[in-house]
Amino acid sequence: MSAPTAPGGRLAAALVKAGTLVEALPWLQTFRDKIIVVKYGGNAMTSPALQAAFAQDMVFLYHVGLRPVVVHGGGPQISRHLDRLGVPTRFTGGLRVTDADTMKIVRMVLVGEVNRDVVGLINAHGPYAVGLSGEDANLLVAERRPAFVAGEPVDVGFVGDVAEVTPDVVTALLADARIPVVATVARGTDGQVYNVNADTAAAALAVALGAEKLVLLTDVEGLYEQWPPPPGQTPELISELTAAELESRLPELAEGMVPKMEACLRAVRGGVPRAHVLDGRLAHALLLEIVTDAGVGTMVTA
Repeated sequence: MSAPTAPGGRLAAALVKAGTLVEALPWLQTFRDKIIVVKYGGNAMTSPALQAAFAQDMVFLYHVGLRPVVVHGGGPQISRHLDRLGVPTRFTGGLRVTDADTMKIVRMVLVGEVNRDVVGLINAHGPYAVGLSGEDANLLVAERRPAFVAGEPVDVGFVGDVAEVTPDVVTALLADARIPVVATVARGTDGQVYNVNADTAAAALAVALGAEKLVLLTDVEGLYEQWPPPPGQTPELISELTAAELESRLPELAEGMVPKMEACLRAVRGGVPRAHVLDGRLAHALLLEIVTDAGVGTMVTA
């Protein structure tokens, strides 16, 4: 059993909390009634502690007047199901190679499992979240896309890019004071169902909604100046860069970072003022970025 906190210690702790709240005030005023699109995925989805922290962040933002929209992936969960079924997993150009059988599993996992789990995490705090997929009301319409390796297109199967967004169902939920939670499968222009990269989908939805921010939670701190770093050196994080600077760096990025940084570029070029890549392994990274002066991860501006 821990010793009771001395009165002076309690006061000091209370003053720290008060200072944090005061620091948050201008940011809350800036973002009140603004839409924030958050892509949720990676390791943040597989740790129970990080799952709980993410849900708390969403409900906190909701209660202080922001309008969060969640777009989720489910890569780890999809890979686990494929492994159980003995279906090999391959990635090309940062995208999962998705044949017809794999697509059925992707759809089942994203819509039937992961979406329900994310909705349940948020709704443990109250009746806030409503689950959707990109197929619902043609929210996302996709067209087949290749991956690019060394500048050359490579077919990766039923993987789509967002060709059209009809955000009415999301705006209706926001007007009803709900938190939309979107799984990234979409009906194609050819009638097929496509797996859409969650970073890509989040960017397209942020543009269509006129969001104030796009936030991508991922498995790294942000974009590094050089990766891998020279031997014996700590990787240097880029805290901020412009769309033009990012575009010049895209050809040299590690394969896994390409879809994320392309999504940031697409968002700010489409009118979203800022896009952020944050470390989803850090509990409450989202709140640190939005409502404090700390600033974490990498921010891309137009």
